[in-house]
Amino acid sequence: MATPPMAPPSMEGTPPPMAVQPPGTDMTGICFKDQLWLNSYPLDRNLVFDYFAISPFYDWTCNNEQLRQRSIHPLDPSHLSKMTGTEYSLNEVMEPHLFVFRKQKRDSPEKVTPMLTYYVLDGTIYQAPQLCNVFAARIGRALYYISKAFTTAASKLEKIGYVDSENEAAAFESKVTKETIDFKEVKRVDHILQSLQRKLPPAPPPPPFPEGYVPAPTAEAENGPETQQAGEPQQPQMDPIIDQGPAKRMKF
Repeated sequence: MATPPMAPPSMEGTPPPMAVQPPGTDMTGICFKDQLWLNSYPLDRNLVFDYFAISPFYDWTCNNEQLRQRSIHPLDPSHLSKMTGTEYSLNEVMEPHLFVFRKQKRDSPEKVTPMLTYYVLDGTIYQAPQLCNVFAARIGRALYYISKAFTTAASKLEKIGYVDSENEAAAFESKVTKETIDFKEVKRVDHILQSLQRKLPPAPPPPPFPEGYVPAPTAEAENGPETQQAGEPQQPQMDPIIDQGPAKRMKF
């Protein structure tokens, strides 16, 4: 960045050079840094005002400049409190990284009206934005993203509704087609089974029970004739496999 004009020697009657922009205007879009000055002098609370004075943010008509011309430290509060007009004060210091200047208008030793704030961060000077501008920028950005979110959501909902209507129509058509196909298949399967039943011979009778197997008594057998005595011995039930003897058992 081009270095702004340097302050002239402290001589009475010598007008200071004009700043790039009138002091007090919105200059939040620019910053200032002079690497040559930083390489030559340390950045501390005693010399930081001299560094700030060579920036375009400095107002040459301030009370601090009058003290500089009188070889008085420009931040001396004992002298500034006795003057009226525009002045700069050093509010916060975190050497060597952060220095905060406040531009204010002094009407009396007790009455001071803040105007603007500047800060020097790692050798770069910025103008701090006003609180109303910060709120306006944040609200504008929030409204932009909210509007964008609603637009995106509306476009996606339109696509979802369009796809759902298509899916419903396709599902209805497929359902009707499927029901018709299933009804025809049922008739076709019944016809095939009936034709096979007519062509095939009747099922053979079940094979007879093995020799010596006695079927389990049924309910009719339990309610048999009264001529059978209750104490008459009955033949025990035999397993057709186990009771045929060891010779007919399977060997593993």
